[in-house]
Formats: sequence, C-alpha cells, structure tokens
Amino acid sequence: MEWLLYVSAAIVAVAFALLVVFIITTLKALKQTMESVSKTVEDLQGQVDGITKESNSLLHKTNALADDLQRKSDSLNSVFSAAQDLGLTFQTLNHSVKRVSDSVSQQADERSEQVAKAVQWGNAALTLWTKYKVRKDTKTAQTGYRQAK
Repeated sequence: MEWLLYVSAAIVAVAFALLVVFIITTLKALKQTMESVSKTVEDLQGQVDGITKESNSLLHKTNALADDLQRKSDSLNSVFSAAQDLGLTFQTLNHSVKRVSDSVSQQADERSEQVAKAVQWGNAALTLWTKYKVRKDTKTAQTGYRQAK
C-alpha cells in the first residue's frame, strides 16, 4: 500500500507539473497578447496626439477665418447701408420726377388748346410775312428794273 501512496504522489506531481506547464504556456500567450495590446495602445495614443494637434491647429485657423469674415462682414455693412440710402434717394428722385412729369403732362393737356391756337397764329403770321416779303421783293425788282431803263 505504500507504493499506492507513492504512485498517487507521482500522479499528483505529474498533474501539478502539467498544470504548471499549461499555466506557463497560457501566461506566455497572455504576455504576447498584452504586449501587442500595449503596442497598439501606444500607436493609438500617438495617432490621437497627432489628431489632437491637427484639430487644435484647424480650430485656430477656423477661429482666425471666422474673425476675418466677421471683420469683412462688418465693413460691408456700411456699403450695404450706403446702397440702401442710395436706393432710397433714387426712389425719392423717381417720385419727384413722376410728380413733375404728371404736373407737366396735366398742364400740357390743359394748355394744349392754347398751344394749338398759338401754332395756328404763328403759321398765319408766317404766311403773311412770306406774302409780304414776296410782294416787297417783287416791287423792288420792278422798281429796280424801271430805274435801270
């Protein structure tokens, strides 16, 4: 029976040795996995740092661009204000011209009969003047012809 005790102790020792071998193998694989994870995390940290720097740079450029855009927008406000004032001035001028035009048109309509009469009188006066001048020239020509004889 004593040998049974030795055999059992040997089996326990072999089982313990196998258990230790499997644990060592598992721990080595776990160590490699952890080293790979550590390397991946370090690479990822480097990439995150690079992305952070680029993001900060992009944010600063965006802020500078927004400030520049705001300044230019503020300077354009005066241009738009002046354009609005100019538009109002043109609108006022157009209203004034329209009123004057309406007034002139109304007065022309009211005086169109008087103008027509004045034109008729002018034509009559011009006709009389022409006839007078023709008679005078005819008399002068006849008198000059008689004196030449």
